[in-house]
Amino acid sequence: MKRKELSARQKKMLVFIRRFIERHGYPPTIREIGKAVGASSTSVVNYNLDRLADKGYIERVPEVSRGLRLLPQSEADVSTFPGTQRLGIVPSSATSLLQVPLVGTIAASAPVPTPDDVGYYYDTDDLIDVPLHLLGAEDAYDLFALRVVGDSMIDAMVAEGDIVILRRQTVAQNGDMVAVWLDERGETTLKKYYQEGEKVRLQPANPTMQPIYVPAEHVHVQGRVLAVLRRLQ
Repeated sequence: MKRKELSARQKKMLVFIRRFIERHGYPPTIREIGKAVGASSTSVVNYNLDRLADKGYIERVPEVSRGLRLLPQSEADVSTFPGTQRLGIVPSSATSLLQVPLVGTIAASAPVPTPDDVGYYYDTDDLIDVPLHLLGAEDAYDLFALRVVGDSMIDAMVAEGDIVILRRQTVAQNGDMVAVWLDERGETTLKKYYQEGEKVRLQPANPTMQPIYVPAEHVHVQGRVLAVLRRLQ
C-alpha cells in the first residue's frame, strides 16, 4: 500500500532526524526537532511525529527522551524529497567521526556487581568521538561504549582504562568478545564467549586467570566488542 503524502513540515522533520542521526549517532529530542523546524510547541512536534509513525517512516519508544528510530524504508524516501534545501535542511558534510554514548564501566577481571541493562541508558553529555573506519557499516543507533576495569583481557589488547565500543546484541558466536550479564551472580564481565553444551565458557585473555563456566540459561549477552580505544600516556 502506498503511504500517504507528507506535509512540508513532516518532510522537514524527517530530513532533520536523518541528518541529526548521521552527525551525532543518536536521535534528536522533541525540543531539538521543534527548534529545527520552527515549531515552538512540543504538542505540534508530537502530533507530526505520531503521523510519521502512522505512515511507517519512524518508530517511537514511549517515555524515552530520544526514543526515535528511522525505519529502513524512510531512507530511500528522504533522498527523493524535492527541495530539501528550500525546506531549510542542509545535508551534513561527510564526517570521519561518530559520537557514541559512554554508558559506564565493564569488568575485565573477575565479574563484579554493576547496574543491569548495560548500554540502554546514558547521560547525553557523556559522548565520545569514534573514527568511522573502526565501525564499518554498523548502525549507530545500536552502539554504546564502556570503560574497562581490570586486566583479564590484556592479551586481547584490552587494558584497564581502555574504552570498548560495542554493538547491542543478545547472541554471540564462539570467540566473540562480549559484555555478559550473569543473572545468578548479579554481575557483569567482559570475556570471550564459547558455548560448550549446556554451559558457556567465559574465557579471559590472561594466562594467570582461569575461565568461568556458567549455565547457558544464566548468561545474557549485552553486546559484542567492535573496537578498542586507548589514550596514550
